[in-house]
Amino acid sequence: MFQKNIPLKKYSNYRIGGNATHFFESGDLESVIQAVAKADAEKLPVFILGGGTNLLINDAGYAGLVLKPKFLGIKREGDFLRVGSGTSMEELVHYAAENGLAGLEWAGGLPGEVGGAVRGNAGAFGGEIKDSIHEVFTLDFSHPVSKMTCHTNKDCNFGYRDSAFKSGTKAGREVILEAVFKLNPGNKYDLQKVVDEKITWRKTRQPLDYPNIGSIFKNVDFKTVPKQWQTNPEFLSKLKTDPFPVIPTAYLIDQAGLKGVSSGGAIISQKHPNFIVNSLHASSDDVKNLINLVKSEVKAKFGITLEEEVIFV
Repeated sequence: MFQKNIPLKKYSNYRIGGNATHFFESGDLESVIQAVAKADAEKLPVFILGGGTNLLINDAGYAGLVLKPKFLGIKREGDFLRVGSGTSMEELVHYAAENGLAGLEWAGGLPGEVGGAVRGNAGAFGGEIKDSIHEVFTLDFSHPVSKMTCHTNKDCNFGYRDSAFKSGTKAGREVILEAVFKLNPGNKYDLQKVVDEKITWRKTRQPLDYPNIGSIFKNVDFKTVPKQWQTNPEFLSKLKTDPFPVIPTAYLIDQAGLKGVSSGGAIISQKHPNFIVNSLHASSDDVKNLINLVKSEVKAKFGITLEEEVIFV
């Protein structure tokens, strides 16, 4: 049933990672149920793989089952969209705009799949996935017999780039199958214009010409910034809403003098220093070395402890 020793780097935007000892991809619910049951019987840990846009996969690979759900499709039900977890965010955002449904245009250019965006409560430009989620349907395989479960927005316990599926009670034991979004009527031409503006912004400001996994670190909640910096005029000039007041981590990395610093084949982007790009066949250790360096230097200069946004596999 499972494929063996499958290279994971081809499933990662980073193009980094070793092999999965066991791998299974399917958009058939019964097959997914059988796969997790078999993994449980063989005592295999299970990792649920989405679009691979926010993962740093170890060069040693994954000793267990990498399960890639492939539930696709978008169905409109009035102002609601029922969306398969394997659907790309790009497809969802364009579908919503073309159908005159507002609420997701902030996500123009956002990479990855719907399941991963829900899991990490993806956000940008002051918007977040949680703002439009109505329900999330999952397969809960923590029980002897897997069961489908419906979660309300409140059940998902959304936080800043976080949810119950990422670090809460449901983490690692529920497969996101489908999300239902509640949107609002809008003018499709105005919505598409905003989507296009966000896509252009990303192309202009982010190093998308290199393999990357987006922002490495979360932006810093201004309330947690040491007092001596909270009154610093330059710090105050960098404040932005994300969706609450934050200091952009890219600014901190820049001020720490780390733009362009490299380790092996990985480099801290000159264009957007919160991106560490794979410039020349980087290893996972190359990226980790730079992550540790950034955390150390920013802590030393500002007294701020950065928190990774990426997932380590």
